Amino acid sequence: MRNFYAAGINYRAHIEWANSRGASHQVPQQADVGYRSPSALIPSGADIVIPADSTGPVEYEGELVAVIGMQAKNLREEEALACVAGYTLGNDVSERAWQKGDRTLWRAKNTDTFKPMGPFIVAGIDPMAQTIEVRINGRTVSSYSTRGMIHGVAHYLARMSRYCTLHPGDVVWFGCDGGTTPALQPGDFVEVVNPAIGVLANRVTRGQG
Repeated sequence: MRNFYAAGINYRAHIEWANSRGASHQVPQQADVGYRSPSALIPSGADIVIPADSTGPVEYEGELVAVIGMQAKNLREEEALACVAGYTLGNDVSERAWQKGDRTLWRAKNTDTFKPMGPFIVAGIDPMAQTIEVRINGRTVSSYSTRGMIHGVAHYLARMSRYCTLHPGDVVWFGCDGGTTPALQPGDFVEVVNPAIGVLANRVTRGQG
């Protein structure tokens, strides 16, 4: 992978939920893009490791992920999806105490193992018509439709490509909707589920001091 991009807050219900916990997010007027560290990526089946000094809460964010398949620059929105090789699932694990305190989110979002992704890359699906479900220990804790994105996949890719050349193997994560509780605990089994893509499944553990 060359670049790891992540959409900024991209669902209204997630903004409302975050603001109910003390945040002050506004609905973004244009697509906002962040970066994540590829070193945080793990596959389905690997453990999510919460660092020993984390005070938490550590929470899930089940997301749709686009995998870029061709080099692209200055895309028009109507052609933007053609640069996508396929779609997969991501779990944007987030340490909320660190998220409040670290200006760049370098630990909160990029700690080793905090970015499970998989299980497969699937082509030919409509990214704006997918259901993303999250289950913890077999119980559904989140379910939403990607139709709820404030800015859609094609809009994001077109806007990004005005400034940043997209390369084969780049990934773009598109955010989650609604709340992300309950917090993850050591021993939990967390799954991000989509009927077309499959199940991204990871066990949660605690790091040693």
